[in-house]
Amino acid sequence: MEEAKEHIVIRGCGAISPLGFDQKTSAQAYLSGKPAFSNILHQGNPTPVAALSAAAEQELQQLIVANPHYLQLDRSVLLAIYAARQAAARAGWLNNDINSSDDLAVNIGSSRGATGLFEQHFSGFQNNEAGMVSSSASPTTTLGNVSSWVAHAVNAGGAQISHSITCSTALMALANGMAWLKAGMANRFLAGGTEAPLTNFTLAQMKAVGIYSPLQDTPYPCQPYALEKRNTFVLGEGAAVFALEKATATSITSGDIVIEAIGVGFEKIESKTGISREGINFQKSMRHALSQLPSDDTINAIITHSPGTRAGDRAELAAIGAVFGEQHPVLTTNKWLLGHTLGASGALSIQYAIQLLRQQQILDFPYPSQINNTNTPQLKRVMVNAAGFGGNAASVIVTLH
Repeated sequence: MEEAKEHIVIRGCGAISPLGFDQKTSAQAYLSGKPAFSNILHQGNPTPVAALSAAAEQELQQLIVANPHYLQLDRSVLLAIYAARQAAARAGWLNNDINSSDDLAVNIGSSRGATGLFEQHFSGFQNNEAGMVSSSASPTTTLGNVSSWVAHAVNAGGAQISHSITCSTALMALANGMAWLKAGMANRFLAGGTEAPLTNFTLAQMKAVGIYSPLQDTPYPCQPYALEKRNTFVLGEGAAVFALEKATATSITSGDIVIEAIGVGFEKIESKTGISREGINFQKSMRHALSQLPSDDTINAIITHSPGTRAGDRAELAAIGAVFGEQHPVLTTNKWLLGHTLGASGALSIQYAIQLLRQQQILDFPYPSQINNTNTPQLKRVMVNAAGFGGNAASVIVTLH
């Protein structure tokens, strides 16, 4: 029976990114279509990045000064704490009591983890003749400290999971949340992704791959699906976390956002970035997600992974064509606004999906593009794609009730 069917509902969303630090500021940024890029000097050259705005940075600094323990944490962990507390508060779960909530589990992932703090400690190690490091170096740079510090911040006593599956990380956290809730291993679940990759070493790594954008003198240095085929990858930072809960049809109200399906895909890698021309991993993840829907349900829009690279964008378009044919759903992405946030990108795309479902507005690309979004349908069901180095991909379908 439909009433007995289990649904996974997003009870709260928290996010901090170059576009905003709460639901209001993020919505304003999406509706305005104003990109969040700036240039920094890296390796002697102007380099476009998407960093937090001054207002968002001030919010993050207020969080830090509120708890002296936070001074020792990596920026990726701080971003996750900020987003998680916001999501928990919106869901009515923020527990400041002494007793922890044992039914609340946490899974926050990151592609790179505590990269800024790791680089800092390693630099200190290299420059110290005795090879000494701080006693906090190991505990604050392990990947596991992301979810454990989030759990402390929201007083969650359930499972605490940190993981990395490169740029699919955040969507896999949602998949874990769905599985744990449906299995009855948790009653409530905080899932998301975080990334603070705007460091010298991480920027150098992206440039070494040969994908970084040379368009530092334009308002849109990251240009997914541009007519001129070139690499325009730009790094950004941010985090997004979602408060998930299992519900029956009778407990869902109008305006609720439901995670209907999550699909995963994998292909054996043939290159260092792990993606084929046909986007086999995307084909598998999208078909896996679609197989979980009733046959008559329609996807109205796809928020693509589209990192702004020639190979990545081309492969995803090929995969969408193979799965949906020429009459595919409307395609959109937020990377031309905030760049690629690696392990947090899928979570910020889910936040964007919620924005689309509630505002019913998709912006057209502001540069010559292969994609035309002038005829936007009514949006009820949106698919979000993500893929990462190694050949993995994930697709999540969210619906507005």
